[in-house]
Amino acid sequence: MKPDPAYLNQSQEFWANVRVISELCGYTETEMGYAPPPSYLPKAERKRNSSIKVPTAEEIVEAFGKKGFQSDHLVSKDGEFTETGASLHGYLKVRAAKLAHVATKSLMNAPEASELFKEQSQGNEGLDYPRPMNKHKGNKKAEAFLTCLVNLMVAAGVGDLPVDYDPSELTKITKDKRPLRTMSRRLDGAFPSAVDPVAVWEIKEYYYTTTFGSRIADGVYETMLDGMELREAAATGSRPYHVLIVDSHYTWWLCGKSYLCRIVDMLHMGLVSEVIFGREVVSELPRLVASWVEEHRRR
Repeated sequence: MKPDPAYLNQSQEFWANVRVISELCGYTETEMGYAPPPSYLPKAERKRNSSIKVPTAEEIVEAFGKKGFQSDHLVSKDGEFTETGASLHGYLKVRAAKLAHVATKSLMNAPEASELFKEQSQGNEGLDYPRPMNKHKGNKKAEAFLTCLVNLMVAAGVGDLPVDYDPSELTKITKDKRPLRTMSRRLDGAFPSAVDPVAVWEIKEYYYTTTFGSRIADGVYETMLDGMELREAAATGSRPYHVLIVDSHYTWWLCGKSYLCRIVDMLHMGLVSEVIFGREVVSELPRLVASWVEEHRRR
């Protein structure tokens, strides 16, 4: 998923209103029926069907009023959106459409991710890349499917160029061999290395998670921190391409739609360069890797 250019470079006030509207009016709208959890997660609860909510002008005015907020900057006295309100409402519609058309079709659960990894591995048996295992035990122990897919796609695209598939150091931006910026966290991958990278990426795969807990929420906030640091690094004239890669249809779509909305917000705030959902690793990552290789050679 790429950002819609119309909603880049918005003010902090714009994003403050987006968050307040989402919080007060709700991120989702409940629909009829229930969505059953995947069969391989017997302890997971079924979830009510829901869609991403796009509040009406009336709903926004009512919600702001209950909180004691003024809404005349968004909705006029005759109930019509102001110019600012129309822009905000337009963004909320874009956010809902992007998630409905991209996330729902691309997010996978464990069996689908396993099958896709097997498919992509065929014909690439001689390719050298890490195949880490997940951290589960028993019958849940298996390859970390999303990470393995990412590693495979990157390895296929870079050829003999170096890649750090699991950086054991903080990402650093330097000039004349002197550190200019150092990030707070270690990221999940960097090309060609964690020092002056062309690109960095973070992977959030939660195939065996049965509830949307604080650990997953913290992962979203960590990416926001990383994005803020990388955006600030742009002042040095060297900002790596920053990609967030997420998967698990049950965890993200059925349990965590509000956090998917926050991810789309991050994308349009310029905190991540691009978001890849599930099977988009196969369809979109090769394009990105090719551009990174070109940039690396240009440098």
